Amino acid sequence: MQSPNSEALVVGAGIGGLAAALSLRRIGLRVRVFERAQDPRELGFALLLAPNAMSALRALGLADEVRAAGVVLGTGEMRRPNGDVLRRFDAARVSAALGEDTVCVLRPALHGVLLRALGTEALALGVQVSGVRQRDADVFLECENAPDVQGRLVVGADGVGSAIRQSLHPEELPPKRSGLIGIRGVARNAVQHLGGVSGAQYFGRRLEAGMSQATATDVYWFLSVGAAPPLSPGADVRSLLDAYLGAFHAPFRALVAATSDADLRVDELLDRPPLPRWGQGSITLLGDAAHPMLPHAGQGAAQALEDAVALGRALQAQGFVEPALRRYEQVRIPRTRTISQLARRNARMGSLGNPLSCWLRDLAVQRIPERVLLRSLIDLGKPPEDLRPAHEGR
Repeated sequence: MQSPNSEALVVGAGIGGLAAALSLRRIGLRVRVFERAQDPRELGFALLLAPNAMSALRALGLADEVRAAGVVLGTGEMRRPNGDVLRRFDAARVSAALGEDTVCVLRPALHGVLLRALGTEALALGVQVSGVRQRDADVFLECENAPDVQGRLVVGADGVGSAIRQSLHPEELPPKRSGLIGIRGVARNAVQHLGGVSGAQYFGRRLEAGMSQATATDVYWFLSVGAAPPLSPGADVRSLLDAYLGAFHAPFRALVAATSDADLRVDELLDRPPLPRWGQGSITLLGDAAHPMLPHAGQGAAQALEDAVALGRALQAQGFVEPALRRYEQVRIPRTRTISQLARRNARMGSLGNPLSCWLRDLAVQRIPERVLLRSLIDLGKPPEDLRPAHEGR
């Protein structure tokens, strides 16, 4: 029997934290997950899981269950807000090239699959972790409302405002405003507004939007607005939407109208520069705690899932904790930095305000050769070579 201080301690029971716990347990480690919320169930909206995310889930043994809970992306369109189609694309060609589909799934459904696989017995709920320290070979979680917890390694998966990151990098500035706000929603029983496609993306002046079928009846949508003022406390989402919806054609406006207030959310999108190193000793970071990224590459959850698989494989291959964590970071830092930069570029493209710049962007979307577009989608959705599981079929 392993002693208590041989445990892996994961901070954060979001998608990244649960995936990390599963990955570590699959290689034989005892794991506990500490979550400040009293309820492990996650609220939220939807995620578009590119093939690399599905590949990571397959490595965790969960791809088929997640795929069954969501909708496989098929034909999509890139549009102007008034509905003019700039380009059509077929995600099946990407799926054929990579052996995995792109799947849109409601965030609570994905979180539920991870939670059921891990089991609630591994969770410590209502625990506010404020920091971490290391003494010799052991690490200690510092908790505001509970005794300190001793373990062999700590994974900080506690989001963009991570307390574990703050402990490791006390000199770092807090997350900063990106100048973008994101409004998200799920319209129930609204697939008729998709117009026969499984998803669409809109490019306008200082705004970008999208919609995607997430269940047999429900549609996820988002609106990203650039050059936005800071959100005031208790900002009214409907009033914010009214300021921008006039640019959109009837189907998108109908989706928003079909969305209940309980299924609406607005956030300031935060960003922070990449770290040259993530962890030290027997402590590391994962997901948004390590590499928060704007949502404009559709890779936030995918990169957290890749992190989880890479962490487990590094520990399995290396044997010793500290070298394994440094190896994990060495593998993941360049990839996540590249994708974070892509997300920032995409955000800039989607929030252009100059009419000429917008016209040139739309022209590029229309004229880019099909092979170039397909290649870019394949490259983005391709899992890293060292994370590809033996394919077992879908």
